[in-house]
Amino acid sequence: MVECFAVPKPDQSLSAVVVSGGKQYRVAPGDRVLVDRLAAEPGSSVKFGRILLLHEGDTIEVGAPGVDGLEIEARVLAHKRGPRIEVLRYKSKKRVRVHRGARADLTALEIMPFGRNKKDESDEEAEETPKKGAARKPRAKKETKDTKEPKAAKETKAAKEPKTAKAGKK
Repeated sequence: MVECFAVPKPDQSLSAVVVSGGKQYRVAPGDRVLVDRLAAEPGSSVKFGRILLLHEGDTIEVGAPGVDGLEIEARVLAHKRGPRIEVLRYKSKKRVRVHRGARADLTALEIMPFGRNKKDESDEEAEETPKKGAARKPRAKKETKDTKEPKAAKETKAAKEPKTAKAGKK
């Protein structure tokens, strides 16, 4: 069986694919993952708003581009550095030999429990219809131009204020 990191694990009932730093990670509640360095203090929490795929039980929900109404929260454990990677560049007969090394800055995260909150149909109907005993506030009346200032008052203001002509430059 070919296993891909983007495909949900067959043995777990809940997993998701999240995006962090332009890379995709398959996570499940309780997983600990290393991602590119995030600007967050150890002990604080981070939310992933871009979830590409949600696997919950027998249902798989694929987002286009992301799953709506779902955020996955993770707790920052520590900031670490990855292993040293050496880069060698060599050109024969040209006296070019470059030796460089680099280490990636990483953040260790622990994924908190997540999932969709499924509501019963009776709860949705109760939210849509207001209770009979509940009183509503009266609506505010809209003010129109006529109620703000009568037309006769506008005409008298225009007659009282003479228009001044601007002097032109010569």
